[in-house]
Amino acid sequence: MAKLVSKTYGDALFELALEENKLDLLFEESKVIKEVFQSNSELIKLLNHPKIDKDEKIKVIEDIFSDRASKDFVGFLTVIVRKERQNDILNILDYFISVVKEYKKIGVAYVTTAIELSDESKKNVLDKLLATTHYETFEMNYTVNKDIIGGMIIRIGDRVVDTSISHKIDKLSRELYKIQLV
Repeated sequence: MAKLVSKTYGDALFELALEENKLDLLFEESKVIKEVFQSNSELIKLLNHPKIDKDEKIKVIEDIFSDRASKDFVGFLTVIVRKERQNDILNILDYFISVVKEYKKIGVAYVTTAIELSDESKKNVLDKLLATTHYETFEMNYTVNKDIIGGMIIRIGDRVVDTSISHKIDKLSRELYKIQLV
């Protein structure tokens, strides 16, 4: 259900952004607003409190965001509160951000290696991803995990390319278990 809510509201915000020619503005605002909600868990609790009147919740939204966001975005947030979907705000913002990134052909890649990559290696990975995908730019996220022994794991969305040594060892181990000695 939460996915349907985030898709419905996220798509509505995306359509508004395209219609009003405010895609970049609403995209940047959504990242800032998401950060505000993530760093202030009390705000979500306040918006979800059953004893606080809906109008008071809308006033809180307007007081907090009217100086920080456009009227369109503040209005969008008040609609979410009015429809009692405030618990889904972070999911809605995540969905909207992902749709905009896809529209702008911005990929998000998570690269895991056994050792820290040099700047030249990072550039090579980025160049290879740009050449083999439809994305025009990437947000790169690098992590080090010594447990993979060597190689790398690249995740873009739900696609994973695992060339790690540990993966190859696991695969070889599974193949060896299949062998039956006569």
